[in-house]
Amino acid sequence: MDTGQPEIRASDADRAAVTQILEQAVGQGMLTLDEYTERVDVVLAARTRRELDTVIADLPHVRRQPAPAEPEVVRSWMSSITRKGWWTVPPRLRLVTRMCSTTLDFTTAALTGPVVHIEIDDYFGSVELILPDGATADLDGVADFGASTTVKVPSSPASQRLHVVVTGRVRFGSLTARHPFGTTLKRLLR
Repeated sequence: MDTGQPEIRASDADRAAVTQILEQAVGQGMLTLDEYTERVDVVLAARTRRELDTVIADLPHVRRQPAPAEPEVVRSWMSSITRKGWWTVPPRLRLVTRMCSTTLDFTTAALTGPVVHIEIDDYFGSVELILPDGATADLDGVADFGASTTVKVPSSPASQRLHVVVTGRVRFGSLTARHPFGTTLKRLLR
């Protein structure tokens, strides 16, 4: 079966994931201990992912979870970054900024899921997250040094619409999560 694609080499993490699947299969009564031992021997000797896949191919309800996608990385030095309007928000985003003004406006963005993880590595910058009504944000994972972190939106319970989780470091700068200007006034006038 030659697909024209090269075989992808198996990593230690791939082997560990398949071994965990086999352990779960034993616990669910799908494999005997002898079958488990034989398959683990194959896993330890496997060189490619295809060899690993053959070990679990007959386990109908158990499949490996895909590895989480690498974060989209946005880097900028002494400039400004703005994402607003109709832009596609990746599930994971990494901001590496130095002396920048960054604005991420989620109010009309296309979301790939209800949770967005943002990792920040910022020096001397300002980062502003503008969230739609009903969205929440968790900025507890941000370490500040000579900086300020301001959360002007609810942090819990996590919104089913959009929940932004921010981790990382802000040094000599600011990070703010807020609703669009005027949202608070509209709520007060209701």
